[in-house]
Amino acid sequence: MAISRSSNSQKRLFARYLEDLPSGELSWIGLRPERRAEVVEVGSVQAIAGSGLAGDHRYENTLGSGRQVTLMSEEYVGQIAYFLSLSGEAVVANAALARLLRRNLVIKGMNLEALRYQQFSIGAAIFEAGAICHPCLRMEELLGKGGIAAMVGHGGLCLKVVQSGKISVGDAVCLHHPQASLF
Repeated sequence: MAISRSSNSQKRLFARYLEDLPSGELSWIGLRPERRAEVVEVGSVQAIAGSGLAGDHRYENTLGSGRQVTLMSEEYVGQIAYFLSLSGEAVVANAALARLLRRNLVIKGMNLEALRYQQFSIGAAIFEAGAICHPCLRMEELLGKGGIAAMVGHGGLCLKVVQSGKISVGDAVCLHHPQASLF
C-alpha cells in the first residue's frame, strides 16, 4: 500500500510541473518474438491495452503487468555508448546499440524521467510509465564487461498500455491530459 501512495503522490507532484514539457518523438521500435531471440526492428506496431505490443514475446506473458513494454531514450543510448567507450555517431544512429539493449521503444527530444508515473500518447496508443527498467544480467553478455554498470540509471522505464492503438516511428510522444479539455 505504501508503494501505491508514494507513486500517486509523485504522479501528482510531477503532473503539476510538467504542463510545459515539450513533445518528443518515437525514433525506434523493437520486438522480441520469443525469449532470448534477436530483437526485430519494425516501423510500426499495434499496442494492445493490458497486454503490450503485438508480436513481442511479453505480449501474452504480462497481462495487466506494469512491464508490458520497455522504453528508453536516444539520449540514454548515447550515454551508455559513452560509458562503454563506443565511438562514433553511427553506433547510436543506426540502432545497433538500441537492439542490443533489448528495449521495445526508443524516443528522443524528451526528458524520459519526466514521464515516470504519467500517462502519455504515442500515435493512437496511451501508455503509463511506472518502474525504472533495471538492466538484467544479459547486458554483460551482450555489451561485454561493464555493460550493467554502463546502464545503471539509464535502463529506461517500464510501461503498461492503457489504450490500444497503432504506433509508428516518427509519431509524437505527448503527455496525456484527459481533463484538460474540460477547463
